[in-house]
Amino acid sequence: MSRFSFALIFCAVSVLGIPSYAVADGKTPAPDLVFLLIGQSNMAGRAALEDGDEKPIANVLLLDDQSQWIPATNPLNRFATDRKVISMQRISPGAGFAQEMAAKLPGKTIGLIHNAQGGTKIQQWGKGQDLYVHTIERLAKVKDLRVDGVLWHQGEGNRSDTEYLVRLTDLVTRLRADLKNPDLRFVAGEIYGKAIVNDQMAQLVETVPNTGLARSNELTVFDNVHFDRKSQLLLGKRYATEMLRLLEAGNR
Repeated sequence: MSRFSFALIFCAVSVLGIPSYAVADGKTPAPDLVFLLIGQSNMAGRAALEDGDEKPIANVLLLDDQSQWIPATNPLNRFATDRKVISMQRISPGAGFAQEMAAKLPGKTIGLIHNAQGGTKIQQWGKGQDLYVHTIERLAKVKDLRVDGVLWHQGEGNRSDTEYLVRLTDLVTRLRADLKNPDLRFVAGEIYGKAIVNDQMAQLVETVPNTGLARSNELTVFDNVHFDRKSQLLLGKRYATEMLRLLEAGNR
């Protein structure tokens, strides 16, 4: 059996709701810190799966499509409300982010809510738009949920958008209001190469409190758009570095 076949079978088991982990009462305890990962294809993950990706990431949980916490395994975006076909869901920066967060915060359980869709513009995450509405609805189904931070990777669909900062600021503002967390940490990630949208994202950190930026310098792609596996994992670590900075600043 190939690694890809194994991974797809594992995903099918998860989607069908067959429990892969349980404690004495039959439920997985809620994580200590929860992060929402949204955006388009690079956040959904397009880099290659490898042997071992079907194994749980230590001390990391993933929200499934039944609003239950299960051990986090790749592909992390398989439960997204509006994702593309399962075969397109592969390695995202969420994998590197989760590993780094768990390593830097021993004793803490990290929770991921992955809800990205490839090929989307930031306008599709606007007020009243399906991607945004479905994400908020998904979060509302989770009992006693508090989202500690958001990872955003989108911009390929808005590469030359000179109004991107306005749209992104609006997204941050709405998320903070709808999640009832005015200090919600938000880290955006640059797209590959030089682009107006990257300049716009850099301005977010200068104008909106509790925000950060994961840089894409020295990262590589396999098709002019999508980060390769090594770069996805490194980008995830950069997200973690920024998120940890924001969490530490909030605890001072």
